[in-house]
Amino acid sequence: MVYPGAVHSRFEHSLGVYWLAGEAVNKLQAHQGLDLGIDRFDVKTVKLAGLLHDIGHGPYSHLFEREFLPRVLNGSHWSHEEMSVKLVDYMVDENHIDIDPDMIKRAKEMILSSSDMPLPKATGEKRFLYDIVANGRNGIDVDKFDYIVRDSRACGLGCNFQFQRLMDTMRVMGNEICYRSKEYLTIHKLFDTRADLYRTVYTHPKIKAIELMFVDALVKANSCFDFPSMIHDPAAYVQLDDTILKTIEVYNHEDVKESRELIRRIRRRDLYQFCNEYVVPQDKLEHFREITPQDIVCSQKTSGITLKEEDVAVCNVKIDLSRGRCNPLDSIKFFTDYESDESFYISEDKISHLLPTSYQDMIVRVYSKKPELVGAISEAFVNFQEKTYGTKTQVHETPEKKKKRRRM
Repeated sequence: MVYPGAVHSRFEHSLGVYWLAGEAVNKLQAHQGLDLGIDRFDVKTVKLAGLLHDIGHGPYSHLFEREFLPRVLNGSHWSHEEMSVKLVDYMVDENHIDIDPDMIKRAKEMILSSSDMPLPKATGEKRFLYDIVANGRNGIDVDKFDYIVRDSRACGLGCNFQFQRLMDTMRVMGNEICYRSKEYLTIHKLFDTRADLYRTVYTHPKIKAIELMFVDALVKANSCFDFPSMIHDPAAYVQLDDTILKTIEVYNHEDVKESRELIRRIRRRDLYQFCNEYVVPQDKLEHFREITPQDIVCSQKTSGITLKEEDVAVCNVKIDLSRGRCNPLDSIKFFTDYESDESFYISEDKISHLLPTSYQDMIVRVYSKKPELVGAISEAFVNFQEKTYGTKTQVHETPEKKKKRRRM
């Protein structure tokens, strides 16, 4: 809805990860096949994990999991990786698929390898295979290789990252995939390009405004549809996809009237209005607490308008290099050349003094749900910054034209 060329789907992405997973394991087999003992079973298992790694995503993917469900689940945990694993079992059983149970078991473990769940001890023999699709060890995986290049191209952005170089030069040492030391900056470019996509695409102010409206529409319709009741039952869950918004839009029931109006506002491009944003000061990041609409409303002084929490939307946008406030390259092992059998870590000061010394941004972004309240909310937002940090941290003022706008 913001980048018109980005009409690709997770189906295409899954096919890409499937293919790249096969390429990666085949290259390792070609370079070190005798030493690693990679066989056809391994190749098929890794490719299967690549194909199925994202099938557990709900409507609008991460929005459903990270933004909507926390508002209706009351603290219980749910992840699309765990649902992917449930759906694999469901598909095999429902369709009576004749497939090696051990292959399915290992593919499911590979899907979960980037999550918080510990890998079974039995994976130790060929642990490196679990780093190819979803790498919980250091974050370099073919999932990123695909979506970074695919999304950059679809959105009309340049992409200088070349995953082919990493796939051609990677080697397994000590049961872990390692990289040539001269590819340090190539790997840094992987994480830097990912962060740039988050900054310019995934968390674009207009995109976040539309996401906020989607989530509000789903929350308001939840009493009628009871979405949480579907997320633990694969048979029910497969019915949930992006068509849910259209279903709400045409559902003629009084209980979804507010949701219908929000969706129609999106169609008309009558979006929540972006007021302003600021980057949390670096020395405040460690103890940062997510800002809420209540924080903004409680910062209002006199303006003739009394703000309510339901008038305000707040986005706490975190952008990092995939490892929070840590440098992801600190967990990656390198080797000198193909004759070497020793792997090691590299400190960034040995590579370049131009690399960043901070690895995370936290951006607080505030929206008005009603155009006529932009001025009052922008003023309250400035008051909040001054009360919290002793100064205005936003870069510029909210344009006067936007402050004076009234609903037509």
